[in-house]
Amino acid sequence: MRRHLDITLSPADRASVLLGQMTVPEKAQQLVGVLPHSLQGSERLEAALGLGIGHISGMNMMVGGPAELAQANNEFQRFLVERTRLGIPAIVHSEALNGLLGKGFTSFPTAIGLAATWNPELVTDMADIIRRQARSIGITQALSPVLDVARDPRWGRVHETYGEEVLLVTAMSVAYVSGIQGTDLADGVLATAKHFLGYAATEAGQNLAATHLGPRELYDVHATPFEAAIRLAKLQSVMNSYSEIDGEPVATSRAYLTEWLRDRLGFTGTLVSDYRTTQFLVDRQHVARTAEEAGALTLAAGLDVELPGAYAYGATLATAVEAGRIDAALLDRSVLRVLEQKFALGLFERPIVDEDPIVLATIAAEGAELSATLAEQSITLIRNDGVLPLDLQTQQRIAVVGPHAASTMSGFANYTYPASLEMLRGLATGRARLAGMEGVLGDMPPAMQRAAAERMEAMSAIDLDEVSRSEYGAIGFGEALAALNADWAVETVAGFDVVDHDQAATAEAIEAAKGADVIVVALGGRSGAFAGRMTEGEGTDAADIDLPQHQRDLVKALAVLGKPIVGVLFGGRPYGLAEIDPLCAAILVAYYPGPAGAEAVARVLAGLVSPSGKLPFTLPRATGQTPIYQAAKTGSGYRREAADNFQAYSDLPASPLYSFGHGLSYTRFEYGAVTVTDSVAMDGVIAVAFDVTNVGDASGAEVAQIYASTTATGLTRPWQQLVAFARVELAAGERARVSVDVDVAQLGFSGRDGRFVVEPGSVTFRVGASSEDIRTTAIVDLTGELTDVSGRRSFLPEVTVSRTP
Repeated sequence: MRRHLDITLSPADRASVLLGQMTVPEKAQQLVGVLPHSLQGSERLEAALGLGIGHISGMNMMVGGPAELAQANNEFQRFLVERTRLGIPAIVHSEALNGLLGKGFTSFPTAIGLAATWNPELVTDMADIIRRQARSIGITQALSPVLDVARDPRWGRVHETYGEEVLLVTAMSVAYVSGIQGTDLADGVLATAKHFLGYAATEAGQNLAATHLGPRELYDVHATPFEAAIRLAKLQSVMNSYSEIDGEPVATSRAYLTEWLRDRLGFTGTLVSDYRTTQFLVDRQHVARTAEEAGALTLAAGLDVELPGAYAYGATLATAVEAGRIDAALLDRSVLRVLEQKFALGLFERPIVDEDPIVLATIAAEGAELSATLAEQSITLIRNDGVLPLDLQTQQRIAVVGPHAASTMSGFANYTYPASLEMLRGLATGRARLAGMEGVLGDMPPAMQRAAAERMEAMSAIDLDEVSRSEYGAIGFGEALAALNADWAVETVAGFDVVDHDQAATAEAIEAAKGADVIVVALGGRSGAFAGRMTEGEGTDAADIDLPQHQRDLVKALAVLGKPIVGVLFGGRPYGLAEIDPLCAAILVAYYPGPAGAEAVARVLAGLVSPSGKLPFTLPRATGQTPIYQAAKTGSGYRREAADNFQAYSDLPASPLYSFGHGLSYTRFEYGAVTVTDSVAMDGVIAVAFDVTNVGDASGAEVAQIYASTTATGLTRPWQQLVAFARVELAAGERARVSVDVDVAQLGFSGRDGRFVVEPGSVTFRVGASSEDIRTTAIVDLTGELTDVSGRRSFLPEVTVSRTP
């Protein structure tokens, strides 16, 4: 028995034993991945996997259901275990942002919609389902979640994030990581937090552009969700940002990848590259002349694994190490990290999974009810002049028009299966420009490449609306509304595109609206992984955040009719609504709500569900305000004192159209006076408590938000920061007591000397229904001396909600 197979040893000890048996080329192969499409046939398997492999990359790129994916994984793992010298299994990874990306697996609302629920407990439940589904087919690493703090709506990937506010991003991130990794990695899936560091704060909102942030904001804002996931949820993997900071690409920065991530934040797992990072150092950023030089820079910086395939690592790295040009100790360090995780995942004991198609399909279908619940909880009512809810007891003529009136794709963002089909055919035809995946077919032999291209090109005939309908049971929004009440005369006008103007469809929509009592306009964006007919997504950034002009023109033409207009906005980033906002009697934000989104929106419109979502971002009035966010520094953004000589733009107020945390309900909530601990020492806990009462006539859920304002000697601080929240569900007339314990260390910040400190002085706590709708305030005095709290950072408060008579 080889000693590394002794299960009584720790994963670290087993990894050390195995490392001692490996050659340099075998070690180097553990630091690279391989795309599955290049593993067709025994000769290809031998060529790609003969020395072993670290990762099978992007299993979501294989078109097939759960059984097919399990069979493919088993084929790869059997080869590795049975036909390589050391029998080391591979880590198999996939995207899992909105659910496990693949045919047949449950899809959930996109991340920004999850953030709008303000319900981290359900996010943990969702991630736990994804974990079971992934392990069932042999996937052991998820390239999710996205921990970037997104404050610029021009950036196309806002929908992949949990929004703009540090605490909300942190709470959701910890929830996801906890659920997908589970309590024991032997049954868990490695979470991959991305993109370290500052990736959402790039110049001009452009994907992959430079990040211009100082160390204080980088640590206090952008690194905080990563550190929380590391310390509270034992995060196992991190992916680098493509961007540069102060002229140095993050991928080559030892300061950020080692001194910050490992030494300061406490990370001990594997650091994997975003796809083609090392190649971009040569071809895009021009900081390395050769693949070997790129690999030397990234390995020294602390980047362990190169994805999706070998460019600077693998054989190139092995040659450099054997020639003495790269330190062998750096290679061994990273290989140990990979091997330890493989042992912790139980891959050596269970490399093969069950291929029973019935069992796998049953597991893959889990979570549909949860997806529907999350969709309902995410929907955010930002305006209501009394037209909602629609009366189910009254016969009404309802016109449903706009680009999302009939489409079943409205709920599906990038990194869902239907959207991935469009991405694949774009990659095959050259229309797609997904960062890191250009030329995805290029590793195949010519004959196989031609055949694959033909299959992908054949996808152009696929009706994606039909795919989302047949695979997920998704229905159109107008269809969902009509199904609620047979007495409603619902006329749905299809054919209106998100991006392209169709004069005939516009005319048909106006004609239908003339005979309606209520007009519902389904507006918004389209998310995908390439530029062109998308309004957001990876590689699709916007210089103008407004809705496309023809959508705005449609609303203006409908407003002339004098009928009440209900706007329903599908989209994953803040869109400019200032032009249409005063023309609508009500506006709902639906995000990309998943396959049950149409029914969820319809149920909210009809009053079967009271809306309870809250905006996870700030809605600007115009592009020129961006980036705009509620935690702006005092004296900056729209956070101005009366004495400030800037109060507004010359052509626009400085304030947002709708503030962070805003969201209306069909009932009313009253807040009692907040009580706080009057005086607290620097090592103490601040107790905050208040009542929330449903004083309306309907059941509903309120998200109570607690903000804190502090000042610091010699440093500006955010005007206020979210420090706690509580989702409170109450029947009409019910009251609940919200009790929050905030560790003083949670109020820390990077001081003038770089230490993470808390300063004595007064702290103002503001409690309310949004960042601007503050209902009650109180002041706490922090007593003592300036205190370094680096060693005891607190990230999340303790929150308790209890019913009261």
